[in-house]
Amino acid sequence: MPQEPSPEIPQKALNLHHGTSDLSCERMTRSPQDIYDELLVLACQNGDVAAFEELVGRWQKRFWGHALRLTGDREAGLDALQEAWMAIVRGIRKLDDPARFRPWAYRIVTRKCADSVRRRKRERPLEKTASAERGHRSCREPGGDDQVGRVRRALQELSGAHRVVLWLRYLQGIDTAGIAAILAIPEGTVKSRLHHARDQLRTVLERD
Repeated sequence: MPQEPSPEIPQKALNLHHGTSDLSCERMTRSPQDIYDELLVLACQNGDVAAFEELVGRWQKRFWGHALRLTGDREAGLDALQEAWMAIVRGIRKLDDPARFRPWAYRIVTRKCADSVRRRKRERPLEKTASAERGHRSCREPGGDDQVGRVRRALQELSGAHRVVLWLRYLQGIDTAGIAAILAIPEGTVKSRLHHARDQLRTVLERD
């Protein structure tokens, strides 16, 4: 199966500590969906299996998209996501604040993806990865939306750090404070990366 290149995931994004992120801005904008997720987390912490199944259903697609973008490979993304859900199951009872489920869970997914990327680098020669990527670019999206294809190809040329912030901001709809919490970096760093990522993406698109 064709592979996409493995991005380098920022080391700070691998920090799983719960107590370092300021989510005050996020709390002020809690939607009914956010509140419902909090209730589901509370039910999960009380051993409600049905609540956990519903939580998985609500977040699986978003976490899967995040894992696929980080690993660049469908099989590796699925493996990382499965490991992430297992870690979430084991750790959800220890989550002090249900409102922090999203950044906490995203950090777990990010960490499992980083583990997967490291394993792939040990297991596969770089030449095979490059060859697979060339084959992928030559055959993907036949007959699809040409503009969407151009944007996706352009995204692959960005660094992992820049690709991740664009994905979280514009495809997941997470604000800069939420991205900062997920990646465990200052919000100012998120804004700077978004600025540079947009500039790089524009440059690549104009070049093509």
